[in-house]
Amino acid sequence: MADITDSGTDTTKSQPRKSSWRYIGPGIVVAATGVGAGDLVATLIAGSKFGYTLLWAAVIGCVVKISLAEAAGRWHLATGRTLFEGWRSLGRWTTVYFAVYVVVWGFVYGATAMSSSALPIVALFPDGPGLKTWAVITGLIGLVFVWFNRYAVFEKVMTVLIGTMFVVVVYVAIRVAPDLGAAFAGLAPVLPDGSLLYTLGLIGGVGGTITMAAYGYWVNAKGWTNTGWMKVMRLDNRVAYITTGIFVVAMLIVGAELLHSSQIALTSGDKGLVELGGILEERFGGTTAKLFLVGFFATSFSSLIGVWHGVSLMFADFVERWQLDRKGVPVERGTAAEVAAGRRERSVPFRVYLLWLTFPPITLLFLDEPFGLVVVYGVLGAFFMPFLALTLLVLLNSSRTPREWRNGKLSNGMLAAGGLLFVVLCVQQVRDLPW
Repeated sequence: MADITDSGTDTTKSQPRKSSWRYIGPGIVVAATGVGAGDLVATLIAGSKFGYTLLWAAVIGCVVKISLAEAAGRWHLATGRTLFEGWRSLGRWTTVYFAVYVVVWGFVYGATAMSSSALPIVALFPDGPGLKTWAVITGLIGLVFVWFNRYAVFEKVMTVLIGTMFVVVVYVAIRVAPDLGAAFAGLAPVLPDGSLLYTLGLIGGVGGTITMAAYGYWVNAKGWTNTGWMKVMRLDNRVAYITTGIFVVAMLIVGAELLHSSQIALTSGDKGLVELGGILEERFGGTTAKLFLVGFFATSFSSLIGVWHGVSLMFADFVERWQLDRKGVPVERGTAAEVAAGRRERSVPFRVYLLWLTFPPITLLFLDEPFGLVVVYGVLGAFFMPFLALTLLVLLNSSRTPREWRNGKLSNGMLAAGGLLFVVLCVQQVRDLPW
């Protein structure tokens, strides 16, 4: 097991930066990446079934994500080390788990992300190429964009995409004329019959993916590498998940007003958003429907390029740590600085994983997903969020983290509650797999 005890950055040399809106960036990236089309559909369905009753769950989910992402960012800034180095210090089992996870997950997710990005394009241009063709095109565009651009350009494009998502989703929510009284009543914790799984999904599922672990890498890529950026990171993180919370609330409103009141059921999965576009066209006209489909594309494509960039950064770090392990080389300082300098984005492992996310998954677009692969993907994906929450709980309460930046009671409480929630969701997801 690697030893990184008491090896953080020298906090006396880290001049605190004043928290300022002009620094906001990595949080926007993680918010845009974490909320995908599937999350929006799940929220819509919750709203269509229970109206505003589960609004409180969306708010709690936002707070849980703020705590989890703050912990990941704090580890990177307080120690000067990447999250994978922290996992590596817990034992080789973390390396084995992550290696299997990142390969299988990336293979299946690549096809899912490309299909999701293609769906709104096909709906907007029904006389153009088919779904599979557009899916391949969006995957190749994502590959080329991430391959040839560094973090600064990537962040700007993600900001445009999340701006589009925000404007469209909030516009549609306003257009359906929310019942503000019922919305405020929905802030009171209530569990209607049959709502437990939807409640847990809203709290733990929306915006909760491997991209939360990538947040610390984006913090470093932004150039934030020491504790002087801690206040800035915390503001950035809060903005990210408050934005996520607004997305969730807006979609819950659409589900409650447009679907619940009319007893309209949507198909689960990304196709539900295409169906919603048709409902919007009937109710408000073609312009609103097309605007919604543009927002749907921004949601899906931002997740695609976010994963192409962020998880490739994590994979590049994983390969570097694995190579050092094989050579018996102890953990070295400066990995956060390497990310900040852009060396990981130019590395061979980064680009190899980009290719893995793009080309092998194309085969899944033309074939039914193998049964065994679906099961393995589901199990590994279900275990990731409990893995993240519980390992952060260990790392930030040990001598691996400088004493000043270890968890307090509030952080421990939130991470423990989040970990427990994700364990429950994990068990449920595994039970729901097509065994």
